[in-house]
Amino acid sequence: MIRTACTSQAGCAPRAGSALRLVLLLPALLGLALVGELKGAEPPDTSTAVCLPPLDRNQVSTARGVPEHWVIGEIDRATGEWRGGDGAENVLWVSRLGSETYGSPVVWQDKVFCATNNGAGYLPRFPSKEDLGCLLAFSRKDGRFLWQYSTAVLPDSPLNWPLQGICSTPWVGGDRLWIVTNRGSVVCLDTEGFLDGEDDGLIREQTQGEQEADVVWEFDMRERLGTVPRFMTSSVVTGVGPWIFAATSNGTDGQGRVAHPDAPSLIALDKATGELRWADASPGANILEGQWSSPAYGAIAGVHQLIFGGGDGWGYGFQVDPAGDSLPKLLWRFDANPKTARFREAGLGDRDYLVAPPVIDGNRVYLTTGCDPQWGEGAGRLWCIDATRRGDLSAELALDAMHRLLPARRELAVDTTAGEQAAPNPNSGVIWLYTGGDWNGDGKRDVEETYHRALAAPVVTTDFVIAADATGIVHCIDNRSGKLLWSHDMLAAVWGTPLVADGKVYASDEDGDTVVFALSREKQILAENTVEEPIYTTPAAVDGTLYIAAQKHLFAVGARSRP
Repeated sequence: MIRTACTSQAGCAPRAGSALRLVLLLPALLGLALVGELKGAEPPDTSTAVCLPPLDRNQVSTARGVPEHWVIGEIDRATGEWRGGDGAENVLWVSRLGSETYGSPVVWQDKVFCATNNGAGYLPRFPSKEDLGCLLAFSRKDGRFLWQYSTAVLPDSPLNWPLQGICSTPWVGGDRLWIVTNRGSVVCLDTEGFLDGEDDGLIREQTQGEQEADVVWEFDMRERLGTVPRFMTSSVVTGVGPWIFAATSNGTDGQGRVAHPDAPSLIALDKATGELRWADASPGANILEGQWSSPAYGAIAGVHQLIFGGGDGWGYGFQVDPAGDSLPKLLWRFDANPKTARFREAGLGDRDYLVAPPVIDGNRVYLTTGCDPQWGEGAGRLWCIDATRRGDLSAELALDAMHRLLPARRELAVDTTAGEQAAPNPNSGVIWLYTGGDWNGDGKRDVEETYHRALAAPVVTTDFVIAADATGIVHCIDNRSGKLLWSHDMLAAVWGTPLVADGKVYASDEDGDTVVFALSREKQILAENTVEEPIYTTPAAVDGTLYIAAQKHLFAVGARSRP
């Protein structure tokens, strides 16, 4: 059921030897790497150094002079202190994060922001043993801790695992920052915290020390909208004009039921006030498990679109008014699964949903299938579709579910657990589908030639698509034909979206390794680096510096060694 009323109503397991972690990570897949003009969207303030989550979710950076090799030197693993030493190379500074980190770093003016848990215990009133979701602010110059936003975990919830922290990545504009918390809220913070000595907004904090966060407003999606997040609310917000768009992570209750199918899956809030402006519940009762994808935004053939990857395995394209004068409206849908596919718990079926965010490049949208990483490896699908078309753009039509066609409203739930009879769709928007290829020419598809369920979004350039799957295979695909050019086995799970910067591809894995490839038709490994702790995020690149959020530390990698 589609709702457009402004009301205030109350994937794949890592390989053997890898830690099994939950899908709470989703923001890590989004990462942030764009510096300069955001394609098809409002540009950031280019008078200062910025590195924000790209609105089109395409992790292509204009940064130059980014190192391809680094050595972190010595870290005291008992205290978390970086000591560097004579062996350190191209590391500017290292700062402690919590004990688990899934949020990618954001660079804004003189600060670096990163979401994590309370493992570092920066605030005396919150010892490190206290389980909190945290957003940390550091000095971009030297990594000095500045302030912390702290929020408690949800009590007595069997669907929320401990010590996961805030798994989102913030959006920043001017002196304001917006982020989705581990409690299912969207909060707006002052980027200065209380360093400016001012208490901004309608919320008056009792604790106003210099190292405390200054909350401007908060919108509790669970209380206001009745959402029931599966495991974690982890959407990365999308800032467009006066809007803040956020996915609610509404999902199943652990028993395979969507507790509140009418609760919104996607909402728009007023940036300044946090007032609910619009809500949409597209997947509704068809949610398969959870919803952890984040919306993408861009101008497609002159039409401003917001693309959302639903927990039902469908992609949705909405027309958005950047001025905020009219409500978004649905333009198209796309089923990323064959109609014969069946969903089964624990990843035993072949019908999956969209975990990674959609990616927009020109008139094309790229969608990739995945699932909770606990549920094991499985076949993945990477679709390239034409988003200028309207209606049902799927490759196939279900003969017994014609109500899916626009402009009909989906008032009835579709049984997504059972396969359906299908027919080719004459209105299909498919440009190409990638599932793998025979790169070595031996007449079969090996593991490294097969595309698996993915947590990471593809990265798109004019000639290439770089796609890393959760099995740990990095695929380089011809963007024109959808054919495999080369692949590489990282030998560990890949969660974070790779980064393309300065003609290079940076891909990190759960072992803490980052392999740097040349962006070319032939596989060329330029360097292999390690930070000796898992990486679930995408790095940020700006002014020749790479900011890497690993499990417990934030690394600033620049083209010089520590003094």
